[in-house]
Amino acid sequence: MSAVAVENIRNQPLVNLRGVTKLYKRGSETVEVLKRLDLEVPRGDFLALMGPSGSGKTTLMNILGGLDRPTSGEVIIAGQPIHQLSDSALSAWRARHVGFVFQLYHLLPVLSAEQNVALPLMLTKLSGSERKKRAMAALTLVGLEDRAKHKPRELSGGQEQRVGIARAIVTDPTLLLCDEPTGDLDRKAGDEILELLQILNREHGKTIIMVTHDPHAAAKAQRTLFMNKGVLGEEPEA
Repeated sequence: MSAVAVENIRNQPLVNLRGVTKLYKRGSETVEVLKRLDLEVPRGDFLALMGPSGSGKTTLMNILGGLDRPTSGEVIIAGQPIHQLSDSALSAWRARHVGFVFQLYHLLPVLSAEQNVALPLMLTKLSGSERKKRAMAALTLVGLEDRAKHKPRELSGGQEQRVGIARAIVTDPTLLLCDEPTGDLDRKAGDEILELLQILNREHGKTIIMVTHDPHAAAKAQRTLFMNKGVLGEEPEA
């Protein structure tokens, strides 16, 4: 690939949604959850998505993460039109390119922090020693190298979320998707998680899209978009 082609790719939005519509069937009724939605997210952005329950935020995140498909429209991430991929190719793409951070952590209670973080690497061809090395590097990055052998029940909520973030970044994903990452934490622990996300964005170049109901959390992002009834805008609807 030529230097010009590489530079063109770098200048393209990391996320480019064009005319994305999502329909669901509820009995005989068709519900339009996303309405011809357009979205561009530059590389290195930290975007907060806000909006009331049922506005389509989770559906949008699922489409961005390759967990769901649009009814129509294009979903292009890092130049890859993922809406065109087969199920198996989409699964492989998701494992390589997307890190998920959830509100309720979803850690396996019988595994240590290190083992939880290493789980996504089980899908790779890395050796056991290399998986351990990368898991420890991710735990070090989130400040929990001294808790590597602890199980979730031995950690605080904030520490559990840090393990969840380490698990999300251990594969060095292209895109980090965070669904209410501070929603189950007190303000102090939540602020520590938001600071960590800012560091990942600012110092490590991670592109982050975060769904939140909390204006305090949204203020930590570089910019905020508001979703209402399947439509995105720069201001909340009155």
